[in-house]
Amino acid sequence: MIPRTNASVQLCPKENEVLQASDFTARTIRMDHDSVYWLTHDDKLFENFLMGMSRMVHDYEDAGWIFDATRITPVEDNSIRLTDMHVSDSSQLLGSPGTDSAHTRKRKSSEQDHEAIPRRSVPPEREATHQYSLSAPKPPQLSIPAIEEFTIGWICALPFEGAAAVAMLDEKFPALLRNPHCSTMFTLGRIGPHKVVIACLPAGRYGTSPAAVVANDMQHKFPGITMGFLVGIGGGVPIARDVRLGDVVVSQPDMEYGGVVQYDLGKAEAAGRFVRTGHLNNPPGFLLSLLAEVQMNHRHDRENPKTYTNHMQRFWSREDMKEYRKPLDKQDVLFRQECRHYPWRRECLSCNQVVDRPDRPEDFSTVKIHYGTIASGNQVIKDGHKRDKIVRDLGGQVLCFEMEAAGLVNSFPCLVVRGISDYCDPHKNDGWQDYAAGNVAAFTRELLLTIQPKDVAG
Repeated sequence: MIPRTNASVQLCPKENEVLQASDFTARTIRMDHDSVYWLTHDDKLFENFLMGMSRMVHDYEDAGWIFDATRITPVEDNSIRLTDMHVSDSSQLLGSPGTDSAHTRKRKSSEQDHEAIPRRSVPPEREATHQYSLSAPKPPQLSIPAIEEFTIGWICALPFEGAAAVAMLDEKFPALLRNPHCSTMFTLGRIGPHKVVIACLPAGRYGTSPAAVVANDMQHKFPGITMGFLVGIGGGVPIARDVRLGDVVVSQPDMEYGGVVQYDLGKAEAAGRFVRTGHLNNPPGFLLSLLAEVQMNHRHDRENPKTYTNHMQRFWSREDMKEYRKPLDKQDVLFRQECRHYPWRRECLSCNQVVDRPDRPEDFSTVKIHYGTIASGNQVIKDGHKRDKIVRDLGGQVLCFEMEAAGLVNSFPCLVVRGISDYCDPHKNDGWQDYAAGNVAAFTRELLLTIQPKDVAG
């Protein structure tokens, strides 16, 4: 029996005819009909034989010779059944040059004495009951669920936001084949019972228009999506509430606004007066009910406690995502709006323009969730005076600024969830971005796990 491989394996019993996995080597192969006959009469030894062999032929080009040469046939469940271990007398032997095993010497002696070696076939009653694994267990091959099964859409603007979102998946599905008519790439996965589609804006393209394109592509490709989440970072507004770096802000109707207001859409009138126009939709009623349930859970509900702090620990357990942990080497400092240093003078802790705020306990579980109005537009706000003026013009209740929500809330029913990474002032930097993105992804996971599958059925 000659295997069709470029490598070979030694597979034969030692002199005492006790076959162990440690007796196998990965250099030569020798398996004649006597060895096979001997193995068929001891189930445990044969199982050890196959397990040992599987480790050695795992990386060979073609391990199918075991089926042809020994007539062990595969079955539908990816295991094999011992059907007939009778091997032709003409089987050729492969061995290391100049070496003979004890078993081979015994065989040669028998042939010289013209002694026939009796062979027995496998009893019929054993034929259907003995199955052995050809190779070590392999991870199951994941298949892509039907397009209609995906009911949750998750949109991010930046790659590191998308990476935090993928870290929240319980299971990741294979990628879809690219559609040349669709510029958006999707990541498919599962969170709890829900099939989730994650998409990022194209690199270098931010603002309301690219967000609208991605949302449209997602809805067209996945018609089963019934609710969405726009998740990422934003600039915090500290004058209305105690908003800190790393906190989470969720869009919720407040006063005259439905959760998101576009601050740069309107008309300029005489004397520099700017009148905002247009109206943005409220989040769907079901998502507002979801927010109410989550807020109740966070009110010391022992049966349904907050869980986002547990989900944040995914970043603490992964060495490859250290950047999503709280940046202990950076300070959460709020400067007065009068502090208007130029970019090359960002380090200005000694200018007496720091707002005195009580410290929060040094614990990642102290991240707070704020609910209210999010201001959206196509500008990056890096000026404390301009930030506060826009907030006053909008009624004084804005909690954060961002750049995508206004482009999709009217056509893509969703919640906007933002992690605070700066204060929209000249001291804006990237030091807290990953941490904020991780926190907001963890909170969004809690939202999804609160939803029942029947509530998102199409």
